[in-house]
Amino acid sequence: MSRQRLPRAADLPRPAPWWRVVWDWRVPAMVALGFSAGLPLLLIFSSLSLWLAEAGVERRTVTFFSWAALAYAFKFVWAPLVDRMPLPGLTVRLGRRRAWLLAAQCGVVAAILGMATTDPAAGPASLARMAAFAALLGFMSATQDVVIDAYRIEIAAAELQGVLSSAYIAGYRLGMVVAGAGVLFLAAAWGSTKQGYDYGAWAAAYGVAALAMATGILTTVLIPEPRVPQAEAAPAGEHARLLGVFALAVVAFVGVFWSAGAGMAVLGVDALGPLPSLALQGLRLALALGAAFGTGALLVRVGLASRAAARQTWVEPVHAFFACHGWADATLLLAVIGLYRISDIVLGVISNVFYQDLGFSKPDIATAVKTFGVVVSIAGGVWGGVLATRLGVMRSLWWGAVLSSLTNLGFVGLALAGPQRPFLYAVVAADNLAAGFASAAFVAFLSSLTQVRFTAAQYAIFSSLMTLLPKALGGYSGGMVDALGYPAFFVLTSLLGVPVLVLVAWAGRRLAGAPRAPDGV
Repeated sequence: MSRQRLPRAADLPRPAPWWRVVWDWRVPAMVALGFSAGLPLLLIFSSLSLWLAEAGVERRTVTFFSWAALAYAFKFVWAPLVDRMPLPGLTVRLGRRRAWLLAAQCGVVAAILGMATTDPAAGPASLARMAAFAALLGFMSATQDVVIDAYRIEIAAAELQGVLSSAYIAGYRLGMVVAGAGVLFLAAAWGSTKQGYDYGAWAAAYGVAALAMATGILTTVLIPEPRVPQAEAAPAGEHARLLGVFALAVVAFVGVFWSAGAGMAVLGVDALGPLPSLALQGLRLALALGAAFGTGALLVRVGLASRAAARQTWVEPVHAFFACHGWADATLLLAVIGLYRISDIVLGVISNVFYQDLGFSKPDIATAVKTFGVVVSIAGGVWGGVLATRLGVMRSLWWGAVLSSLTNLGFVGLALAGPQRPFLYAVVAADNLAAGFASAAFVAFLSSLTQVRFTAAQYAIFSSLMTLLPKALGGYSGGMVDALGYPAFFVLTSLLGVPVLVLVAWAGRRLAGAPRAPDGV
């Protein structure tokens, strides 16, 4: 089978004129759904990091909580089930997409309220409960993303996808402002500070965030169900068995991860020092992942689910990608996808803690990072999108990697300069402009790789792979800072981008002359 060349701008569908679609109901609907998708992310990422830090949780434990966002990296595992399996009671009334969307959004609200009713400073049991609710929030939020992606693809033709994606991203950024700047402002206004922790302030702020999810829920109730051929649906019994395989694989992951952690605690691994402990924690994660995938394969082998259904659900999208590009180029492309965002994600896990350690207040952080930074990142996204059409996908991708790596060095200067507000804004502007540019180029890159037959599944795989390694490594950023200090850590995150530059340049040369596969392959 011929390999696929990345499409040029001329190969891509032209978007419809803005005046024809700006008043279309789908545009505000995607803004609202984007808002509900963007809201949960910072509640288990930077905002939660600040809450835990104020509650007196040690720094390396704080960054471990970023693992709750790993659900975004593994959503491809259950995405095919969400895509096809009906929900009893809801699917008949709402349709398949809206039923799953409403269920996921209600799960998001329940998880946020669970976090709001848990004080992480109350002891180990409360901290474990907070971790469980954070993991639930990550799972439900990732599920919501899967459904929204599928809904967006099904309600509009290809020429409208650009407009709807832009509307979705705008709403997503607004949701991040509420979960970031909004929650920080409220927690500070209601009396919680680094010197004087107030659980009630954080609980009320998270309660307001849960209330804001009403925007997405109301939209789900009002929008129509996409017209999807019934032939796409598969027997519920078969998918129920696949769901059982998935659930037992999750149990295996949790069991091995918890057991390994308990064993490491008994052996006193932390006494070995930050770097050996970091390596052993990585081994712990690898063992848990191996147990999950091994359990799933074993259950399919013994007949809990049919091999044909498992292959069609989980194997065929991957096989088609490798068949299209060839093993060498496909492996190279997956390496680019898996490593491209590593510099900014690893730094981003601990950035809010860094700002606070440096002496900035929550209002300072909320204004500079969560409001000003979001606006700059939107500008960077527009810049990246425009240049991607003029320079081409791969050249824009390379420049995005350069900017992401170089702007991390600005944090070194900020760490040495101390709490200087103008320096903070300069660093935040550079970082977010680079992040917006790189994100726009990267989305164009991922879209160019997706095959028509497996759009939803392959996009879920690519977006999951994009965050898997960076977020796993980001969970150890607190330990790395303890071992290296902030300036050396920021230099390390910048150096992590160097292999990405090599991979992107290599991929560009390999793919430049490859013939393009026919549509639908």
